[in-house]
Amino acid sequence: MELVDRFFAYVQKNTQSDEDTNLTPSTPGQMAFAKDLANELKSIGLQDVTLSDYGYVMATLPANTDEPRPVVGFIAHMDTSPDMSGKNVSPQIVRNYQGGDIVLDPVESVVLSPSDFPELNKYIGQDIITTNGKTLLGADDKAGLAEIVTAMEYLMAHPEIKHGKIRIGFTPDEEIGKGPDKFDVKAFGAEFAYTMDGGEIGELEFENFNAAGAKITFKGRNVHPGYAKHKMLNSIRIANQFIGMLPRHETPEHTEAYEGFYHLISFHGDVESTTISYIIRDHDRDRFENRKREMEHLVHKINHEFGENTATLDMKDQYYNMREKIEPQNMHIIGLAFKAMEACEVIPLVRPIRGGTDGARLSFMGLPCPNIFAGGHNFHGRFEFVPIPSMEKAMKVIVKIAEISALKS
Repeated sequence: MELVDRFFAYVQKNTQSDEDTNLTPSTPGQMAFAKDLANELKSIGLQDVTLSDYGYVMATLPANTDEPRPVVGFIAHMDTSPDMSGKNVSPQIVRNYQGGDIVLDPVESVVLSPSDFPELNKYIGQDIITTNGKTLLGADDKAGLAEIVTAMEYLMAHPEIKHGKIRIGFTPDEEIGKGPDKFDVKAFGAEFAYTMDGGEIGELEFENFNAAGAKITFKGRNVHPGYAKHKMLNSIRIANQFIGMLPRHETPEHTEAYEGFYHLISFHGDVESTTISYIIRDHDRDRFENRKREMEHLVHKINHEFGENTATLDMKDQYYNMREKIEPQNMHIIGLAFKAMEACEVIPLVRPIRGGTDGARLSFMGLPCPNIFAGGHNFHGRFEFVPIPSMEKAMKVIVKIAEISALKS
């Protein structure tokens, strides 16, 4: 199957994850897709294909050289973001894009415009896959899935390309931060791996945010508003006061590069009770810890002003910066990816991830796992797109990593 055909088949599978089910995988569509993938991997000739009870797919491309070489892994995730519907995805190809607006949905006037997304101008003359304006596309990370499977198929069809043993792994629930929860690193058996889960062509990432989630519940006291003086405690107003106490410009819309933030992601409440949720992000571990202490400090201030237990904080770490595990002794795997990209005429863009990947937690689980581009842009929404040449280059980079890793030098 050709790369684009495979990608089209994958994105039409509804695999949104759902953090509220407390299941693994969190949605039945992911397990159905995992079964399809396992069958496909068997059909193209991969060995040791396994599907766990939790929806994790693993397989092996055996070495075709007698030289003992490191076992390399490639990983992608099967789920799509719950931020927007992934049901009935209908991708369309804009052939030979010549610049200007792309009308995704003429009825609803949904337009992908370089005035809003200037990165489109990088792809003039290329074929671009977009949404139809009604759903997300799913290039995050079904582009990665398609690239890995197509690369394995290519290597089997070209035995003259010598390579060591290659392991591939497909995970559920990455989008809700649970991808590595039940990933069996020992069974996977790779010395190092790469997630094919990055954005634009050339991205090579071994730094990501340190991440925590925080939920603060504010307890109020409801009294008839006509007789509420010195009696009512309006939890909504208290929650708003808390929000205003955090630094105004340390939010996603005001930060970039290595700048961290507090991101308010939900607000639900009434006079009696209000709950707000934040995600806390910073590349620097010390600043990350300071951000968490600031949340604790502000909760203490609220309780000092309004009474003990007015505000309660539930805060949990989610993942850490993989740089801690890559930089000391595993920079050779960054060099390997760098060489592979250059050999494929791709300019490496080494930059920090302003987010996280399965590879972040896997690196702390004993599997060093930096991130490589899959080619897409504007993930998680109707303006998502992926240039076909970027996907083709990603597939070639996988093949080249396999080849270079088998060289004696």
